[in-house]
Amino acid sequence: MVLSPEEMTDLFRAGIAAADPRDAVLHSLAHDPFHVPATGKLFLLGLGKAACTMTEAALSHLQPAAALVVTNYENARDVSGATVMPAGHPVPDENGLRAACALEALLAQATEMDRVLVLVSGGGSALLPAPVEGLSLSDKAEVSRLLLGAGLDIVQMNAVRQYLSRLKGGGLLRQAAPAPVTALILSDVIGDDLRAIASGPTVAPIMQRAEVIDMLRAQGLWDKLPQATRTSLERAQDTPTLPKAENRLIGSNRLSLDAMAQAAPQAYIASDALVGDVAEAAERVVTIAQGKGPQLALFGGETTVILRGDGRGGRNQELALRVAMALQGKPHWRFLSGGTDGRDGPTDAAGAIVDGGTIDRIRAAGGDPDRLLANNDSYRALELAGDLLITGATGTNVADLQILSLGA
Repeated sequence: MVLSPEEMTDLFRAGIAAADPRDAVLHSLAHDPFHVPATGKLFLLGLGKAACTMTEAALSHLQPAAALVVTNYENARDVSGATVMPAGHPVPDENGLRAACALEALLAQATEMDRVLVLVSGGGSALLPAPVEGLSLSDKAEVSRLLLGAGLDIVQMNAVRQYLSRLKGGGLLRQAAPAPVTALILSDVIGDDLRAIASGPTVAPIMQRAEVIDMLRAQGLWDKLPQATRTSLERAQDTPTLPKAENRLIGSNRLSLDAMAQAAPQAYIASDALVGDVAEAAERVVTIAQGKGPQLALFGGETTVILRGDGRGGRNQELALRVAMALQGKPHWRFLSGGTDGRDGPTDAAGAIVDGGTIDRIRAAGGDPDRLLANNDSYRALELAGDLLITGATGTNVADLQILSLGA
């Protein structure tokens, strides 16, 4: 029996619930308490899409001298006891620049007797643009657009960003010194490489500077970068030894997959690394869908999309549309792909739930699925089919989750 769209959405939400930022922070603070010397002050920083909820949880245990939250517009809300600064995501904006400057000003007050607690979640990289000398905010925004459209994965993107920012790749540690730093980290990166989550404000860079340049050349992107960006990368220094920090991983995509598997005993985890080009990822899903017998397969990951058109969509919507096109007309299946933050690309959809009739519904509504896909307009295609998954902002972010339900 194939799960209904409502049942699939409930299972997806079980995965989101397992990444609840409040529970993750409270569990960490209860099992490994955070202490501040009697003569010192606590500075609390919340960075990323889950920052408001994480900060509220921390404030229920701690009394900081100051608390600053930087999050995306969709998740921003008042937090008692903290200053909340909303900013642009995925492309950095002026509000993000102002937030980065406010964060630096706060850290400048910290002394060796003080402590800094940083609550990190996905999205923190774009939300806190702090361009290095010689680089403008518009340069950084252009780099973000270029990398997003070139099909680079999050690790590659953040490896570049780390050498263009004063805060990334351990930069926050240097700003906070001599105050010790503890970070509670909610991972949106498959494999949970702490250096890549929010571009690693409290850890060392992913690559050496020369490796970043070689990677950009290999991807055919070097000559497309703004001249100021190329100059910054060429003169950047490899990061010296950083101040020590305590980094705690408190939530991840894999934990959400495990929770989904527990919520549906008949389910199994087909892959916890559905990554890479979205077309190749779709082929992996289709291969399982063409297998024999009923099954409920779960996936976790984060694919990449190469932009060739000017349509609207995101990696989850394009993945779902590609699966629907490959399996069009085949009965007894349904597929969900969604971003755990509730937002897929620059749209209001988390992703989509498709089935064997999706393509026929698009055509019946006057759409051409092939042309829409070629224009990266998966949102429009799935909107015509009535298959968009709309959850609203979830307040967390641990990459993407997928569910494939096959009937007899």
